[in-house]
Amino acid sequence: MATLPAVSTKSLAAFSSAKDQFLSKKLGGNGNLKRSVAFRVRSAKLPPGVEMPKIEPKLTAPSLGFTRTAEIWNSRACMIGLIGTFIVELIFHKGILQMIGIDVGKGLDLPL
Repeated sequence: MATLPAVSTKSLAAFSSAKDQFLSKKLGGNGNLKRSVAFRVRSAKLPPGVEMPKIEPKLTAPSLGFTRTAEIWNSRACMIGLIGTFIVELIFHKGILQMIGIDVGKGLDLPL
């Protein structure tokens, strides 16, 4: 499978020279830097029957479901509930299951 670089050599040269300037200032200006070139490689040939789209699809951000905001609120509610459970157990010296009538703590009751 043949591969092609995704960026041109001009942009690599500009990026590496800007990176070298930044690093030389950060390291005290000694100028002894090793050059490393990084580029992304993509496939040059699509599999048979696959066509590239003519235009890039414009996707709208979801308003319902697993969105970032929903997950943040879910995690906050979970933290509040967990801390509330700890406080209730601390005050009453009983676990939540014991308070609602479920007998706990016997395990399998195996003679050892």
